[in-house]
Amino acid sequence: MLMPDIVSRMRHTAPVPSLLTGPLLVLMLMCLLPAQLDAAPGGKTEILPLEKSAPAAVVIETAGSEAELRRQMRAKNGVTELHTGSVRFSQAPTGSFGFIAPKLLGLALVTQSPDLGLERVAPAANAYEIHKLADGSGMLVGFMGSDLMPQVAPSQRPKNIRIALYSNPSDKAPHIVAIPLVKLMVDRVPVRLDPKKADGPVMLDMDLQGTANRKSSQMGQ
Repeated sequence: MLMPDIVSRMRHTAPVPSLLTGPLLVLMLMCLLPAQLDAAPGGKTEILPLEKSAPAAVVIETAGSEAELRRQMRAKNGVTELHTGSVRFSQAPTGSFGFIAPKLLGLALVTQSPDLGLERVAPAANAYEIHKLADGSGMLVGFMGSDLMPQVAPSQRPKNIRIALYSNPSDKAPHIVAIPLVKLMVDRVPVRLDPKKADGPVMLDMDLQGTANRKSSQMGQ
């Protein structure tokens, strides 16, 4: 065989770098990558969802009429009345307030129902007021005695405290407060101060969680 023919054949049969080599390597690395990410000492890694921190309790220590105290609290929380007659808390616009009957509030809190039914107009004189803040958090508005104010007012509470929240002001509970719904642990419905008055003031006895505690229910948050 002539030397020129051999050289010619070698030129045609010599291996040429494949254009597929790069993509194949990339695919192989992608297949191995998830296994490397999932492998972690003690098991797979878990990404927890971000949890919004509960707002601090809001306290107004000045005295005044019930109407004036409610006006001050609404201004402080930046809320205005609802535009519709009735609405679920989840559907209510942020920066708004509504009312709920004591019995319905108690049942919702005891069962940890996440969505409260709100009314634009108070259904009774002893209805509780609910504020939906700009960030979507829910606040329960009521009246409290002076003895509990120092425990409720601080932004940091190291432990749970037992509180009594009244639907209306009195000599025993002259101060208006707004408590974050997500921090309330309730095991009973509100009780009337005067059993003979159906729409008379009521009192809700409950636990206000410490700021470090995390509640499983997402009510008002």
